[in-house]
Amino acid sequence: MADQERSSSDPTNLSSKAGQGEARDAAVVQPRLGITGWLRWMWRQLTSMRVALMLLLLLAVAALPGSFIPQLPQDPTAVADYRAEHPVVAPWLERLGFFDVYSSPWFAAVYLLLFTSLAGCIVPRVAVHWRAMRSAPPRVPRRFDRFAVRADRTLRESPDRVEAAVLRSLRGRYRALSTPDGITAERGYLRETGNIVFHLSLIGILLALAAGQLYSYRGQAVVVEGESFANSVVDYDSFDPGTLFDSGDLQPFTFTLDRFSSQFTVDAQAREFAADVSVIEPDGSTRQETIEVNHPMNAGGANVYLSGNGYAPRLTVRDGAGEIAFSGAVPFLPDDFVYTSRGVVKVPDVSPGQEQLGLTGALLPTAVVEPDGSGARSIHPQPNAPLLVLTLWAGDLGLDEGRPQNVYVLDTDRMRQVYEEQPDGTAGSAATGQRPVTLFIRPGETVDLPEGLGSVSWEGLPRFAALDLRYDPSLPYLLGSSVAAMLGLFASLFLPRRRLWVRLEPADDGGTRLTSAGLARGDDPGLSRDLARVVEAAGTPVQNDPVPATARPPSRSRATARKGSSR
Repeated sequence: MADQERSSSDPTNLSSKAGQGEARDAAVVQPRLGITGWLRWMWRQLTSMRVALMLLLLLAVAALPGSFIPQLPQDPTAVADYRAEHPVVAPWLERLGFFDVYSSPWFAAVYLLLFTSLAGCIVPRVAVHWRAMRSAPPRVPRRFDRFAVRADRTLRESPDRVEAAVLRSLRGRYRALSTPDGITAERGYLRETGNIVFHLSLIGILLALAAGQLYSYRGQAVVVEGESFANSVVDYDSFDPGTLFDSGDLQPFTFTLDRFSSQFTVDAQAREFAADVSVIEPDGSTRQETIEVNHPMNAGGANVYLSGNGYAPRLTVRDGAGEIAFSGAVPFLPDDFVYTSRGVVKVPDVSPGQEQLGLTGALLPTAVVEPDGSGARSIHPQPNAPLLVLTLWAGDLGLDEGRPQNVYVLDTDRMRQVYEEQPDGTAGSAATGQRPVTLFIRPGETVDLPEGLGSVSWEGLPRFAALDLRYDPSLPYLLGSSVAAMLGLFASLFLPRRRLWVRLEPADDGGTRLTSAGLARGDDPGLSRDLARVVEAAGTPVQNDPVPATARPPSRSRATARKGSSR
């Protein structure tokens, strides 16, 4: 004690102890992570479930602009209109990739990070789960009174017979094992299997979507009754191939639109659309098909969908020299439910020295003309009284310059609109206040054009079908992954995970003293019934057995302690 007091009162001794403490503190140096340590830390963060959920949410948010902003691969015309309406914002959106969201670098980065996160999170769990399935069930606990679900019973049969009966009752439902400490059984491994299958299926869905973007194609074509379509790039009105798809790999199938039929109610409500086609497969076989809404046709591995329809009046235009400058069916695109349709006729092949012609206007399937001749409108989509209302332009169509043009839009920058002649025979103009020339043409009629520009004849009114052709080899894998994801999710949510233990001890009268307990992950009302079934199948109970074979709550002290800890 005196030495301790001297040492505590000695300032030299105190200073030496302080120096020793500082030396010990200085000796504890935090190790540097280094490049390998930082990479390991970042990998652990990326493959955590928290980051995977954040990336999944971020991917959903990143896909939202594709729902509100027109996308170039799906609707180039809408993108052009958006650029014209928003000249300030559109260039910035284009730089950031918002007109093609799903091919933008930032969307691909989120997509790849999510794929890497899911793969790094779930692949190690597969090995862990495989080892758990091959390992023995957990050992029998020493004490059963700490479990909420347990049952005790004294049976007449010997321990060997009771053990055999218990194992028989567990067979097929549990993975059971007899040990020196008792019988241990476990079930519910499919719950974790379903969880792993669900996450692996998500990876499969991501891979299928990526493959669809790389190896698929999509195209649109307008086919008129009596005309054919060949599966080549030149026959498509628009063609959008995948990144790795080669247009030379298109399957050489063809089909002819034999007939297009439609049905409407009296108040112009659509009831049915059907396109009857004759298909020639790449192997030369032929067949008849009918394409309907939501009932596509498959040809050459591609699905052919009916996406629209309308009328394509067959016109013949002669120039001022009387030569045929244009002859063919011109699709007019419907604008409303009564099929008021808009279209353009471009006539570039006129005789030398004459102006090129352009006709633009509307097709009215069931036309009603105002009494004063000031206008006309359609009242029904069926061609009961068809009428063409066209205006006339003359000049240079701009087709010889090689610039691409929309076939449904007339470029009038180098053209003049033709007006009615004045009473004195001179040509009219916008300055005179005269109205532009308006041509009213009915089927079978021929109308002469003013200023000796030629004539227009309406020779027929066939229908056309707008078709959407899609080839995506990833669809079966996408469907299979989606179904597997749903099955895995159901298994992980509804399959119970249970453990049962049974201990057998010889009784004084030659019978068997059975004690058992059960444990489940989460709330499982079926655990008590399962344990009672096993106990009932174990053997015949002794009549004066004071302990019923029922599931009993844990002791009061245990329940109180667990309740307090939960708070």
